[in-house]
Amino acid sequence: MRAILLAGCAAFALTAGTAAAQDGPEFAIEEVVVTAQKRSENLQDVPVSVTALSGEALADRGVTNVTGLNNLAPGLRVSSGDAAANPKIFIRGVGLSDFNPNSSSGVGIYVDGVYVSSPLAQMAGFFDIGQIEILRGPQGTLYGRNTNGGAVNVTTKRPTRSFSAEASAEYATYDAVNLTGAVSGPLIEDVLLVRAAGQLVKDDGYTYNRLTGNDLNDTDYWAVRLSALYTPREDVEALFQVNRFANRGDATQPQHRALFPLTAEAAGADGFCAPGFYGSGQCGDAFGYADLDDDDRATAVNQEGKDKIDLFGASAHVTWDLGPVSLVSVTAYSWAHRNAFENTDSSPARMIEINYLARQRQFTQELRLQSDGGPDARLNWVLGGYYMDETVKDASTQDVLGDLRPLFPDGFSLADSVGAFSYPYTQETKSYAIFGQADYRLTERLVGTVGLRYSADDKSFDYRSQAEGGLIVLLTSQQDKTFSAWSGRLGLRYEVSDDLNVYATYNRGFKSGGFFGGLATTPEELIPYDNEQLDAYEVGLKSQLFDRRLRLNLSAFYYDYQDQQVFAQALRNGLTVLVLDNAANSEVYGAEVEATARLSRNLTIDAGLSLLDAKYGQYVSEGDDFTGNRLPQSPKVTFNAAANYVRPLPWGGDVVATVDAAYSSKIYFDNSNAQRLSQDGVWVFGAQAGWRAPGGGLEAGLFARNLFDETYAVSISNIDSLGVDLLTLNRPRSLGVYVRYRY
Repeated sequence: MRAILLAGCAAFALTAGTAAAQDGPEFAIEEVVVTAQKRSENLQDVPVSVTALSGEALADRGVTNVTGLNNLAPGLRVSSGDAAANPKIFIRGVGLSDFNPNSSSGVGIYVDGVYVSSPLAQMAGFFDIGQIEILRGPQGTLYGRNTNGGAVNVTTKRPTRSFSAEASAEYATYDAVNLTGAVSGPLIEDVLLVRAAGQLVKDDGYTYNRLTGNDLNDTDYWAVRLSALYTPREDVEALFQVNRFANRGDATQPQHRALFPLTAEAAGADGFCAPGFYGSGQCGDAFGYADLDDDDRATAVNQEGKDKIDLFGASAHVTWDLGPVSLVSVTAYSWAHRNAFENTDSSPARMIEINYLARQRQFTQELRLQSDGGPDARLNWVLGGYYMDETVKDASTQDVLGDLRPLFPDGFSLADSVGAFSYPYTQETKSYAIFGQADYRLTERLVGTVGLRYSADDKSFDYRSQAEGGLIVLLTSQQDKTFSAWSGRLGLRYEVSDDLNVYATYNRGFKSGGFFGGLATTPEELIPYDNEQLDAYEVGLKSQLFDRRLRLNLSAFYYDYQDQQVFAQALRNGLTVLVLDNAANSEVYGAEVEATARLSRNLTIDAGLSLLDAKYGQYVSEGDDFTGNRLPQSPKVTFNAAANYVRPLPWGGDVVATVDAAYSSKIYFDNSNAQRLSQDGVWVFGAQAGWRAPGGGLEAGLFARNLFDETYAVSISNIDSLGVDLLTLNRPRSLGVYVRYRY
């Protein structure tokens, strides 16, 4: 069936390509405008690897939060072992798997110009989106800290000068409902425009609990956003926004895979259960349990968790046009609260349960003075300053080996790792930066770029590790440290013609150092880890061919990755724990291709390809040598494509259809590159077909996501000391109907 689908698409494309020769240049691909360099520019004129995804394209692919972006751009990997927090975002193999609330990803997320620092807030719903830009490579000048891998730049829809309204509804498998809507218009004509948008996403869950008869892994969240655009005079514009998000869905319930062999026959070379015996009954976890039903969509757990997330944000984006220059101010305040209970061991026993309890708040202020010369100006420049004040409080608790409590007179035993272990801490960060970038026309066709940024993070960390609710204090630590660095950019762009640009760039990025925010039992685990640094060299070509009916962009890159912050495992008192340290240097190189082709007036195809080689240099951890291993979440090959077809019908309206495909080659989830902690290459297909009324105001149709119902791991967490792997699987196939309305 897959081969038939691919062959059919190819034949369709060839037929359409023949017809394309008869179409005129009026069917050229539309220009894409991006703000990757803090100003509106044609995508083809920006010497940065950028993928721009429209709100309509995201809706067609069923993207409702950041995890839905996985593989929609070359080299982009997004997954999460949690239901509503802590996405693991990797671009070109650069990212971080740490899920603690004081950690920082190697990929920055920005929503309407505001940096979303907290991993607690990075899975808020995507709705009423204008465009999302995926910037690949370090963005150390204009975006700054924690963008070694790149940035995800989200732009929501702005208030409109005339009344408008839009709504969409989806209903799909597992009683899944996705409702979004927005209304917009003027309160005071040409002076005050407002917009209100909202989203509700729910489903009944797709994993059956054999112990209780309930369905698990359900989704339940809502979000609202209010925007006001105030223009008291022609040279001043202020965009004010307030948003709220709440998740009340299930905590992710992974599949349980037992690791301890119970017979000699079942033992593998590494001492754990051999792959052929996982469901044989000859392997068990630390309590002897194994899930033997061979059903990836069923489990048996004694406790069912919830992932409660509450988010709030408010921002003011003010632009003052001073003639040849503009003054831009972006002010924002936000908070995030999480209270999640997780049955971590995914078994009928009380082996390990975790209550994640965290709060975060942040205030940010950015000021920019930038030229308004336009794309043909001799000199375009931007100067700016940035400030952030963030507080993270965590009071999470791990209840370990609870079923063994009756064996000990006190109900716990620290020597045997039986008890409730918590690690309350407060981390305060004050971040400062100054930056500037200039683009100067050296000749009529040659543009040089230079950028520089200085950043400093003042961090204080007040930490306590304890057992049984503070009855026993294991460790205390109070530390302060400043992490500072220079980052920057050098580049050349040559305009070969109006439709062809080539560029070469050097970028230095850094990710701020900090303090480990997980369970620690020794002072060594709390030694601050240092900044990591990435030097990136890239060459690229951006072209528009065949009367601008084909957009073809190519890039090749090499990364020198120093003092890499690595999230790894260690054994403490017989229990597997996680640590974060500057453990390795790495080399990363690869190439990418992106293309958009208007094959006929009816058919457009988008495609992207990434080739990646990302390996550790010298890296030894806990006595294990990982030198030469592939970085986690760094497939050698990724590919994505979508064919969009629109054709007028003789009785009125249009038929609209989309077929999409994505491929990722093998990935590893762990530094060890163990075979059992990997996912082989997988293809995922989707399709959508509908009818659009004349004028485009109404559209209705059918969709299929994960069309062939592929099952694969998006995350694997191993707890070797307890004899269990925990496999978070993708969503199963979703078949549904949709309706969209625009006024």
